[in-house]
Amino acid sequence: MKYQRILLKLSGEALLGNQDYGIDPVVLKQYAEEVNAVVQEGVQVAIVIGGGNIFRGVQGAQGGVVDRATGDYMGMLATMMNAMAIQGAFEKEGIVTRLLSAIKMEQISEPFIRRRAIRHLEKGRVVIFGAGTGNPYFTTDTAASLRAVEIEADIVIKGTRVDGIYSADPEKNPEAVKYDKISYKDVFDKDLNVMDMTAFTLCHENKKQIVVFNMNEPGNLLKLAKGDSIGTLVH
Repeated sequence: MKYQRILLKLSGEALLGNQDYGIDPVVLKQYAEEVNAVVQEGVQVAIVIGGGNIFRGVQGAQGGVVDRATGDYMGMLATMMNAMAIQGAFEKEGIVTRLLSAIKMEQISEPFIRRRAIRHLEKGRVVIFGAGTGNPYFTTDTAASLRAVEIEADIVIKGTRVDGIYSADPEKNPEAVKYDKISYKDVFDKDLNVMDMTAFTLCHENKKQIVVFNMNEPGNLLKLAKGDSIGTLVH
C-alpha cells in the first residue's frame, strides 16, 4: 500500500443515491465494502462526512429559517445522523469502528480527542469524525483538512461522483478538461472548485496532498490506496 493512513471525505449528498432526500442503504453498503477492502490491506482509515443530504446551514440561513450560526449547528447534527448510519453499515460488514464527535454527545459517541483518535487508528479501527469542527462558519471540508493534519494522515481523499478535477463542471460543460495532476498554485490561479478556501489553504500550508476521485466506481478506493493514478492529485 502506498498510503498507510488516509482521511476520506464524503459528502452528505453522496449518501442520497438515487433518492431526493435521506440516506440510501445501497450506497451505505457499497461504501462499507469499499472501505473494508482497504482496511483488510492494513490501511488505517478515518472518515469525515457532510450533512447536506439532511440539512445545509447556509441554505437554512438564506431561506430565513434560522441565523447562520444556528443553521450550521443544525448541519453538524445532520452529520452525526450520517455518521451513525455509516457506523451501522460498516459494522454489518464486520468493520470495527469508533465514532468521535466534535460536540459532546456521550450517549452516542466519544468526544474528539486527538490522541484517542490516533490510538483507535493504530488498533485498526475505522474512525468516523462527526459534527464537523464543532464550530459554525466552517465546512466539513475544513473539518476533513483539520482532522487530516491532526491525525497525521498521509493524504486527504475526497470522494465525489465525478472522477477528478476539471477545468469546468463536466456535468454542465462537455468540453471540460480533466487534470490528472495539478499543483496548489494552479488551483489558486485557475480558481478551481476543489474545496472551500479555508480547507484548501489548511492542506496547502501543512503540505497535505489531496486526491479527488469517483467514490461510486467499485474498486477505486483500493486502487488509490495502492498508488494507482485514480482521479486528480493536488500536490
